[in-house]
Amino acid sequence: MRSIAIAVAFLGGLAVGYFAWTSMGSFQQRGAHSADLTAIERLHQADLEATLQQDPVYLDQLWSDDCIKVDGPNGPVVGLKAMKEMYAKFKADYPGFKVLRYVPDYKSAQIAIVDGWAIEVGYVEATYQMSAKESPVSVPRTQGMRLLKRQSDGSWKFAVVGLK
Repeated sequence: MRSIAIAVAFLGGLAVGYFAWTSMGSFQQRGAHSADLTAIERLHQADLEATLQQDPVYLDQLWSDDCIKVDGPNGPVVGLKAMKEMYAKFKADYPGFKVLRYVPDYKSAQIAIVDGWAIEVGYVEATYQMSAKESPVSVPRTQGMRLLKRQSDGSWKFAVVGLK
């Protein structure tokens, strides 16, 4: 519980900074390094591919070790081990689950990069089927926030993710 409170406090501070900087211009124009932006774009592409494939191993690779998924199916999911367990359980419970369409729109969002952390706000749309026998379900444009963490190799992974 303490780690969730710390993450929420950290996110609150980042959000205040994000909105303060937004009123002064684009973060991308404020010195975000092109290498970071390129690596973040790789994470965006990996997220798209992993979500469409629904391979738990591939999905696990998107997250930092200390990750938090705020909007987990049964409340927040904290840590990579818990994330892996969540994906494995979902795959076992819904073996026919398929993502038919996944459109994350974080590219047009403003992004803040500070000391190995990045925050981005954007939208997600999706269509999925729980099984081949069920009708597709569409998820309308939903706002989300993602806190990214730079890894020691220069890549970026999700640290905190939540949809509204």
